[in-house]
Amino acid sequence: MAGEPIGQSLQRVEDFALLTGRGHYASDLPLAAGTLHAAVLRSPHAHAEILAIDAARASAMPGVACVVTGDDARRWSRPFIAPVKSPIEHWCLATERVRYQGEPVAVVVAGDRYRAEDATEAIDVTYRPLSPTLDPRATAEHDVVSDRRFRYGDPEAAFAAAAHRIAITTEYPRNGCTPIECFAVVAEHLRGENAYEVTANFPGPFALHPVMALALGVPANRLRLKTPPDSGGSFGVKQAVFPYIVLMAIAARKAGRPVRWVEDRFEHLLAASSATNRVTTLEAAVTDTGEILALAWDQIEDCGAYLRAPEPAPLYRMHGNMTGAYRVTNLAIRNRVVLTNKTPSGLNRGFGGPQVYFTLERLMQRIAVTLGLDPLDVIRRNLVPSGAFPYRCPAGAILDSGDYPATVDAAVAEGGLAELRAPREEAHAEGRLYGIGYAAIVEPSISNMGYITTALTAEDRARAGPKSGAQTAATVALDPLGGVSAVIDSVPQGQGHRTVVAQVVGEVFGLPAAAIRVNTELDTGKDAWSIAAGNYSSRFAGAVAGAAYLAAVRLRDKLTPIAAPQLNIEPDEVGSPTAKSSRPPTLTMRSASLGSPGRVTGRRDRFPMPMPRHCAKPYSGHRPGSTRRPRPTKSTARPPMASFSISAASRLTAIPDRCASINT
Repeated sequence: MAGEPIGQSLQRVEDFALLTGRGHYASDLPLAAGTLHAAVLRSPHAHAEILAIDAARASAMPGVACVVTGDDARRWSRPFIAPVKSPIEHWCLATERVRYQGEPVAVVVAGDRYRAEDATEAIDVTYRPLSPTLDPRATAEHDVVSDRRFRYGDPEAAFAAAAHRIAITTEYPRNGCTPIECFAVVAEHLRGENAYEVTANFPGPFALHPVMALALGVPANRLRLKTPPDSGGSFGVKQAVFPYIVLMAIAARKAGRPVRWVEDRFEHLLAASSATNRVTTLEAAVTDTGEILALAWDQIEDCGAYLRAPEPAPLYRMHGNMTGAYRVTNLAIRNRVVLTNKTPSGLNRGFGGPQVYFTLERLMQRIAVTLGLDPLDVIRRNLVPSGAFPYRCPAGAILDSGDYPATVDAAVAEGGLAELRAPREEAHAEGRLYGIGYAAIVEPSISNMGYITTALTAEDRARAGPKSGAQTAATVALDPLGGVSAVIDSVPQGQGHRTVVAQVVGEVFGLPAAAIRVNTELDTGKDAWSIAAGNYSSRFAGAVAGAAYLAAVRLRDKLTPIAAPQLNIEPDEVGSPTAKSSRPPTLTMRSASLGSPGRVTGRRDRFPMPMPRHCAKPYSGHRPGSTRRPRPTKSTARPPMASFSISAASRLTAIPDRCASINT
């Protein structure tokens, strides 16, 4: 079969442009004539009342088109919605009060960025500073946004009967991954339609698209969001560009012209986003031999100044698997969400996973130390056995496959544990610290965004109806000249989406990856997408590439019965990867799809299978080697010369068998 099988290492399609400075990032895209530039004035205080904003001097400066303030935000936008109702409204610009240092207070729109930056210094803002709240534990005592309790099995009985109750309290700090490219937005207001067109390096999840549309007060089909061909990293952090999409949209509306804003590094470090910090108390009911009978979690999640969608998702992405890689049948969970005067939190690499495993694996160590056992033995004793898969965790997640004990054995052997122990003993003898740590981690991926509704009460979930994010879209098409192209709903940030999809689709058709053209620019105005679209939670390989594979198979299966009669051969003789013919195929899928020149005849004396009803009847068959021109059938004249394009779109709602994952 022609082409490169899946799994073979290829030179990446993307690399030539990226390595030679020919990438097309958001800041590289051409601008419409008359586009203005924006600069953001930010709060110097973590918590303060806004008593007055005087933008007269800034508005009078040469080149300044307008100044946008909280009054404009109230006029042309609404507060952002979040999965959990919060008593504090979050607007795209501060109104009446600022709640974190770096919160946008005003926007200057000018002919260039330099004038806009200068004009921000001419805006006079009068603040009345207030005491900031920084400790989530103190806040949890009197001001909780959400307080949910869960119980699986019979944890109370397990704790009552346990020989030991061993607990640990951890404080997981805020942290953030910083992409090379910062936020970038170009927005335009289409006055005649009261619609917005925005280009931004927004990576998803596109569940935030309706959040932005609602904030702008328009139907979702009047917010057209486009992404650039390339993006300089994200790690989830660029999800936090969505408030600025709304902010620049209303700036463009006030200015009456397109507006471009590019975040600088100082702004990003000050006010972009970060992972949540979490205070966790985790207690285990344990036997004398270190077997865990039950776990009780008490988690306080600090989401910063505002509960910004999709928060409090990090608290619930791991919910179905709070027992990790361990066979624990009884589970109790308490989740509290609080707000403080810190930067609003959001997606960040791991997205709730590190907060869980930081505590769970330290508890495993604490159990070993308390009982005088080897930490590795405690881990091994509690792992899900190899014969128990698929294994349903008490909170609902399914661990579909694996051999955890064998994995630990391999890590011990290949990680050189024996070689590490000798220098540890020497260091301890000399009074130096030298530690060896263990962590058994099972991480869910291809997350179903519907898990966020776990934060709601059962009554609220019933009113809202069932939610699911287990969707992805891929379209594979054949053009009139035989070229194969694919469009996917995942926005790459350097991972090589185009290379992978080209190889997956090429394998289906027996084509080299270089023959497949893959488009990864997402345009909500014309491309197939859903609220689950985007690049997050490791969904690309299992979900997006899987959907591209299914779409390619559907297209191939549509083409085969159409092509076979025209070529006077059996369908299974068309050279697809699943051909069952005992003889070499007369025509390969590659030559058919690439439109090889010349006449191709079949190897059958009999008339081929009927064409589909919507297709013209073919010429009648003729014998191989015959020089006589085949006659048209009686029922039809010469068939017209026609070209056609077939596209097969696939929405993947189940993970392909070749992928191993946790379904939550």
